[in-house]
Amino acid sequence: MKNIDTAFILCAGFGKRLNPLTQNIPKPLLKIDNLTLLENTINLVKNLGIKKIKLNTFFLKDKIQYFIEKKNFKLDVKIIEDGEKILDTGGGISNMIKFSPESEKDFLVFNPDTIWDTDYIETINNMIQFHFSNYYKNTLLVVDKNLSFDKNLKGDFSFNNNKLIKNSRNDYIFTGCQIINRKALSETFSQSIDNFSILKIWDTLISRKSLFGFESKNKFNHVTNLEIYKKLLKNY
Repeated sequence: MKNIDTAFILCAGFGKRLNPLTQNIPKPLLKIDNLTLLENTINLVKNLGIKKIKLNTFFLKDKIQYFIEKKNFKLDVKIIEDGEKILDTGGGISNMIKFSPESEKDFLVFNPDTIWDTDYIETINNMIQFHFSNYYKNTLLVVDKNLSFDKNLKGDFSFNNNKLIKNSRNDYIFTGCQIINRKALSETFSQSIDNFSILKIWDTLISRKSLFGFESKNKFNHVTNLEIYKKLLKNY
């Protein structure tokens, strides 16, 4: 069975929904239970047995750079800057792929604003096996919105026989973890387009009936905004 060599962590965003905290602290460096969201995500990657990490930066990039250098995670962690402008989620992933060897086709991608814990290890390993067993181009880890700590979160997709679609129900939430094959990007956007949302990839795959999901049964704790962050702090 194939495995994944590199994980991407998306760290370039402004985190505006957590202002004023994120005016001086990048969102991935906010803490829950005395551990930053970024370190928590890196620890999960390490526990998955993945040795290489790439993370993209833009807003307050020097603070993330300093944090990585200071912590010395004893992993191959490389920071890929978005550049002069923020590249959005799809553009950020595409840019990190450009800095990856051609031999690597599939990448595990994390949003660090989900509070990842060790209960996700088995789930994500099963998702990796599912992805490679079916040769999918993009597999998203999704969860029933009833398992979300933030009860105001609306669902992103409907989910049936592991296919993701959008309709009036949309009772499943994207958790912030996905596996993406480089073809999912190269077959959708030309190399000249560098700034785009991952939503455009998903919508294209949905139109082709080829966006797939893997269901998580874990409770979903996500730092959505300042109000939810304060509630999560009390919960941990």
